[in-house]
Amino acid sequence: MSLEQHVTVAIAHAIAESEGRAPHRLGYSLANYVDTDAIERLAQMDNHEWELTFSVPGHEVTLDGDGTIALDGDVVSQPDRGGFGEGY
Repeated sequence: MSLEQHVTVAIAHAIAESEGRAPHRLGYSLANYVDTDAIERLAQMDNHEWELTFSVPGHEVTLDGDGTIALDGDVVSQPDRGGFGEGY
């Protein structure tokens, strides 16, 4: 699995976990609500000073370049080291 797939999988898992269900039971794909290619490009950047916020049904998702995923304003996933990568 590539770095980018890890990031989108981590996002789907965070959303699903908050709803108490498996990611494949969300009933939608992230690609329906956000440009997943843009997430891939952001995750590959050397500069970690960025933030992306988007909405999916019932949630607002915020990603920081340091690898933090927040759901509805609450941090739900934060890697041990800066940036997206091996923590995903």
